[in-house]
Amino acid sequence: MALLPFEMVKREVLVKREADTDPSFGYLPDKRPTELLLDFGVINVNKPKGPTSHMVSDFVQRILHIDKAGHGGSLDPAVTGVLPVAIGRATRIVQALLPAGKEYVCIMHLHDDVSEGKVRAAVKEFVGRITQLPPRKSAVVRRERERDIYYLDILEIEGRDVLFKMGCQAGTYVRKVCHDLGLRLNVGAHMAELIRTKAGPFSEKDMVSLQDLEDAYAFWKEEQNDKFLRHCIKPVEFAVQHLPKVWIQDSAIDTLCHGASLNVPGVVKLESGIVKDALVAVLTLKGELVGLGEAFMTSEQMIKEEKGLCVKVSKVFMKEGTYPRMRSPQTI
Repeated sequence: MALLPFEMVKREVLVKREADTDPSFGYLPDKRPTELLLDFGVINVNKPKGPTSHMVSDFVQRILHIDKAGHGGSLDPAVTGVLPVAIGRATRIVQALLPAGKEYVCIMHLHDDVSEGKVRAAVKEFVGRITQLPPRKSAVVRRERERDIYYLDILEIEGRDVLFKMGCQAGTYVRKVCHDLGLRLNVGAHMAELIRTKAGPFSEKDMVSLQDLEDAYAFWKEEQNDKFLRHCIKPVEFAVQHLPKVWIQDSAIDTLCHGASLNVPGVVKLESGIVKDALVAVLTLKGELVGLGEAFMTSEQMIKEEKGLCVKVSKVFMKEGTYPRMRSPQTI
């Protein structure tokens, strides 16, 4: 079974010290009130053909009557599939999806007949690190850049049509992969159809349509039943499943919300395998996302050391005052 790099990493939770969390403050992510979820959630939209990714974000904004929504990775108007859309205060979380990788299922149409053996041999050459020149119509500066192809598996070949599944680094142009494969085969090729099936932890298994979202919102408003709306909108914490995590004690939370970084005394538990400079998610003991930051220590150092900066917090998601401010300088 083909997996993205983060899906192959097995982490264990390492406990540094015992601590409890006050049930009077915050919420378990899946128990967060619906009104708060509308300001701190993510929707895995099944993008239809036609609209741009930005237009889909606008549709979500209008359906939910909210002020802010942002998507996690552009898809061309003709491309369908997984499009994470973050809402409210969660919008900046989409940047955390970039290192997680994407998966696509594509139909490549060859411009002449080629034996199946040659096609399969050529495809193997495109697994690993490749150099790409982005298409002329792209949102980035057009210069050569390296991208990693994690897997490229042919699912079916019918005549000149090749159906394949590809896992790749964010920013890889599948259209260009098809073009370059055509050049390698000396016949030419183009991308005939493309579906994105994964974007980090979001997959085709839990997609919802814009119509699903609209119906769920109406059902909530008209019938006061939020069951279907909560199915459509996931807590923001869903979007950081792929990141290594550090859990902190209650007394450290509000200080981080005010812009401080995390020192070792505030850490209660953490996941194994954290390396320096890695992007990590900082969570409360209830599992709520406080912020994202850069690891200044490895997992081993965080467990061993009793003081020192361990995570430099760069993005704060939790509102100030969610937990009381406690005068405990040893924890931060």
